[in-house]
This record gives sequence, structure tokens and C-alpha cells, in this order.
Amino acid sequence: MKIALGVSGGIAAYKAAEIVRQLQERGISVQVVMTAAAQEFVRPLTFAALSGEKVITDMFGSGTEQSNLDSAIEHISVAQSIDALLVAPATADTLAKFAQGIANDFLSTLYLATTAPVIVAPAMNIHMWEHPATQANLDILRRRGVTVIEPGSGYLACGMVGAGRLAEPEEIVAATLQRLGSAQDLAGETVLVTAGPTHEPIDPVRFIGNRSSGKMGYALAEAALRRGAKVILVSGPTALQPPSAAETIFVETAQQMRAAVLDRWERAILIIMAAAVADYHVKNVSPEKIKRKGATELQLEPNPDILADLGSLRHASGRQMPMLIGFAAETENLLENARAKLANKRVDAIVLNDVSRKDIGFDADRNEVTIVTPDGAISVPEGSKLGIAQRILEVALRLREQVMLSANVSTGGTML
Repeated sequence: MKIALGVSGGIAAYKAAEIVRQLQERGISVQVVMTAAAQEFVRPLTFAALSGEKVITDMFGSGTEQSNLDSAIEHISVAQSIDALLVAPATADTLAKFAQGIANDFLSTLYLATTAPVIVAPAMNIHMWEHPATQANLDILRRRGVTVIEPGSGYLACGMVGAGRLAEPEEIVAATLQRLGSAQDLAGETVLVTAGPTHEPIDPVRFIGNRSSGKMGYALAEAALRRGAKVILVSGPTALQPPSAAETIFVETAQQMRAAVLDRWERAILIIMAAAVADYHVKNVSPEKIKRKGATELQLEPNPDILADLGSLRHASGRQMPMLIGFAAETENLLENARAKLANKRVDAIVLNDVSRKDIGFDADRNEVTIVTPDGAISVPEGSKLGIAQRILEVALRLREQVMLSANVSTGGTML
């Protein structure tokens, strides 16, 4: 997910740095756009260092004819690439430009060019905030579907007391993600996700593996970050770039994945085992490359069942947390096999994948699953893996709520 953060001129511009940080903590990339007035309060270098992205400050760059041409259409490319435009702080001048369709700088032009959701967080002097012109402009923007995050009241930089203070960064980030359909219902919680395949070595150059790309597990990690969670991602070998805000541990074998998970499982409120862990490893790994010499026999031994181990550990400890969700890749007797795993592994839910289909699942960007719980089966229709991930988290949160209600434990307490 990518958000353009517009920063307009005002003393509250320095708070935009914290907004960048909090968005990045949720795995969101941020493209900062600064007005000329904003640069009088905060230097662009500050936001470039925080975001890792070039800060846009002008409609037209300086340099070669080609660079000027690229700058001339940059507002269009940015407008098409973002999932939302957030302006914080939004001055009276910026609000007026948006409302009246004035496009005389990059930010106001970007507003007209984008079809993404727009969120504004006003900040200004109390009299400017209460002026009929400002309120009329806000009414226009609201009617157009712009989300307005009301300013707070208190001591203002001008020395007056009243409405006009920029809302707190936490409130702005939460409202932005809420507009994008990402509730912050995992804020303050830790979620552990496993992803990808494991590679079980045969010799120094060969291994036993499977077709898992890790896309589903990485989507779950990103979805949990968007909902405010701290994410621990234990990843087997993949070609994917993990979310920068996640604590990522890279492993290769099932034994390494098991060790990484068991070392961290007690920190999590929710564990989702999306990795396609190899069922077997080679008993005697050759220290040298095996030469081609006709038929070769490999003796295999079973790998540990990490999810079942977690279920047993939780049961033995008498805990009800963390919630445990596993994945089942099946080709036949789908629901029967999934329900058996649910019971045998002592977990809260099994996400059933029909891997006989070639258009979804392994190495695809889309998926279709059935979430099997003790109460039944929930069909999740085909969609993007990120969308599927959000549905899985919604079910996990509902299951957790049921467990907590049955145990008569407050959601503000610690679940043991």
C-alpha cells in the first residue's frame, strides 16, 4: 500500500514526521509532497530520510529537457499509484484550493488528478478555522467524499486557545486506515506468521522443496501490520521482499523454522502457520555433491509438525492464547481432511486450500479458501491474497472474542 502525504505550511508541519513513521510501522510506503510554505518549517531532507523516498516539492524539476518532461507528468503517475492522499497539516489555503479546484502547485494538482480516497487534517488559527469561508470549503469537500479529521482544541502556536490544533498523529493514522478499510483492531498486539516453503538439503547443491511462493504468508503479515499489529514473520526461502516494518527471521529447513517459532511463540496473541513446511527431510545428507550414476535412493525421515507442537504446548500450559491458525493444502476429501487436522493439532482454525486448481493458490496472486472452525466452515470467495488475508484476520479476531467472552476475561487484560 502506498499513501501520498501532503504537508502544507504551518507550525504543525513537524508532526507530519511522526505520521510518516507510524504509517511505515504498518507496512505502508509514503510519498511525501510538500508545498513551498511547508518547506519554511521543515526541510525536505527530513522526510526523505524518514520515508526513503524522494520528496516532491515542485511541479517542474530543473535539469535536462527529459527530466523537466518527467516532472511535468509526475503528478499523474503519482495520482495513479497511490491508495490514498492524506494532507496533514491541511491549511486554510490548501483547503480553499481543493474546494475551488485551483491547481497551482504539485499538491493541489495531485488532488485533482487522483481518484484515490482523500483525507485532510486541518490545522490553523481558531479564527481561520471558524471563518465562514473555511467552513464553506470544508462543506464542499465533505460533499465530495473527502474525509475531514477534525482539529483538536487547546493552546495554539499563535498564543490563542481553542479549536485549530492538528489532531494527534495516532488519530490521523487510524482515521486514514479506517477510510481504507483497515481497522486498528490489532494495535498493540503481536502476530506471528510463517510463510514460504522449507528446503531440506540432499547434498550441497540439491534440496527437497515445494511450489510455495510465500505470497499468502507475506500478505497475512502485511494485513496484520495494516491493522496495527507488531508482526514477526518467519520466512522460508522466497523471492519476495518482506514488509519493512515486520521483524523477519529467514530460515531454510523445517527444523530451523520450528526453532524460530518456538523461541517466539509466547510473545504472540495470534499465530498463523501459512508456511508449506516439508513433511520429510533426508536422513543422511551427503557432504559432497552426489554424482549422476543411475538410480539413487534417498531415505526420508518425518519432519516435526510445528503447528501440532504449538497446539500441544498451549494445551499443556492451560493457556487459551495465542490463537492458532494453520493451513491445509489438499487435493481430495477437502473438508474431511481439514476437520481432522483441526482436531488432531488442537488449533482454532484451519485455512483450507484446494491446491488441485492451477489458477489460484501456489505461486498465484489470487486465492480462494475455506476457513474451518469448530463451529463450521466459512467460504471465502476468490480474491487477492491480501483480501483473503484480511478475511482470515477478521475470523481470527471473532474467534478470539468468543474465547475471551467464554472465559469472562476483559479485552484489556492478559489472556492466559
